[in-house]
Amino acid sequence: MNLGGFISANFNPFSGKPDTVEYLVVAGGGSGGSNGAGGGGAGGLLQGSGFAVASGSALTVTVGAGGASVNLTNNGNAGSNSVFSSITAVGGGYGSLATPGASGSGGGSGANLTTAAGTSGQGFAGASGYSAITTYYYVYGGGGGSGSVGKLPLASNLFVGGNGGTGTCSTITGSRVFYAGGGGGSVLNDNAASSAAVTAGIGAAGGGTGAAELRGSTTVAATSGLANTGSGGGGGSYYRAQTSGLGGSGVVIIRYSATQSAPVSTTGNPQINYSDGYQIYTFTSSGTITF
Repeated sequence: MNLGGFISANFNPFSGKPDTVEYLVVAGGGSGGSNGAGGGGAGGLLQGSGFAVASGSALTVTVGAGGASVNLTNNGNAGSNSVFSSITAVGGGYGSLATPGASGSGGGSGANLTTAAGTSGQGFAGASGYSAITTYYYVYGGGGGSGSVGKLPLASNLFVGGNGGTGTCSTITGSRVFYAGGGGGSVLNDNAASSAAVTAGIGAAGGGTGAAELRGSTTVAATSGLANTGSGGGGGSYYRAQTSGLGGSGVVIIRYSATQSAPVSTTGNPQINYSDGYQIYTFTSSGTITF
């Protein structure tokens, strides 16, 4: 039997188990706060190659959940950690009206208040906000991303909330995908005599957009971080549609040469793809992989 068309230098599933693999581990993003608040921080992101794997041992894969949304609550919820073997990405910090959470990437906060740091090597700090109490404008900071800090609203323009910090572009799946962007902060025009339009901060790399509220008139609700990107949720509004955006769930992706043997077993039902000479295992739920 001629197998030359099946087994080749490009794909030979019988050439041995891998000694090392590449990985991308993204934790769950934090949710935005409510009552007028900053955006949620992105989940921590870790990536690399040359990670040693032993044959016959089941390696744990944990996919972190995004932080749950909140309503009429100042603080959002932090995202959960994602894990591959000994590698742990830390869940994103929550957005807040006052004191945001520090975690994988920090959440955004309210006017003239504190900021929250990210975890070194995994994400960046969220931003604070501004208030103009005499004119009743309140703008809130964006959550930090894996690629940059959350954005401050402009003091010269109190009609636009702070954007989320940038995420990270990865091609580990064979396509360009952005992960772990911060959620956008909300904005409120609380001046009943003013009809000036307001624009909420936007999320980055799948991060949710914050709420935009003109008191007594229109409210644009916050949106959630995109699932399996680890991006933060948008901050909720103050008077109406106060629910914040939830954080995007995390993801764990493992790849190695397609010329090597497939894993002995997996659990958690990872998606399996082949691209650019690699076999790629994408976990969107927790499980194990054994080589």
